[in-house]
Amino acid sequence: MKQFFLKLTLPLSIVLSNSVLAEPFKLTSTDIVQGKAMSKAHEFQGFGCDGKNLSPQLSWTNAPKGTKAFAVLAYDPDAPTGSGWWHWQVVNIPKEINTLDTGAGNMNMPAGSISIKNDYGFAGFGGACPPKSHGTHRYQFTVYALSQKLELPEDASGALTGYMVRSNSLGSSTITALYRRK
Repeated sequence: MKQFFLKLTLPLSIVLSNSVLAEPFKLTSTDIVQGKAMSKAHEFQGFGCDGKNLSPQLSWTNAPKGTKAFAVLAYDPDAPTGSGWWHWQVVNIPKEINTLDTGAGNMNMPAGSISIKNDYGFAGFGGACPPKSHGTHRYQFTVYALSQKLELPEDASGALTGYMVRSNSLGSSTITALYRRK
C-alpha cells in the first residue's frame, strides 16, 4: 500500500509544483498603475476634453501555451450610458508582439492587428473623457491571449468584438487605472 501512495503522490507533486511555479499571464505598464490616476496625456482630445489622446504603454509576459494572437481592450464601466464606453479594441496582435509603445493606439499598431471602431466613432484609441460632474471613472485595460486570430466583420460592434475576444481567450490580465476631470 505504501508503494501505491508513493507512485500516486510523486506524479501529483510534480504536477502541483509545476502549476504553482508557473508565472501568471501579466500586463504591466510604464504609463498607468493599478488603482492610480492616469496622466492628462491619456485624456481624449474632443468632447470638451483637451488631452493628448495617447494610449498608454503596455507590456505582457507569460502568455498561455497555444496563444495565436493577442487583443487589447480598454473599457470604462462607469460611463453614464447604461452600457459603459469602449475606448479601444484591437485584435489579432501577432503572437510575437508583447509590447505596445505609448501612443501606439493611433499611430503605430503592429502589422496584422485590427483596430475596431471605439465609442467615439473611429478606429483606434480614444482617451478618457468623463463628464466633469461625474466623479472618478475606472479604465480597464485588458490584454487577452487568443486561441486563434479573429475573423470579424469590417463594421464589428464593441459588443461583438468583446464577445469574440472572450470566447477565444486562453487568459487575460487587467490594469484598472482611474481618471477624473476637474
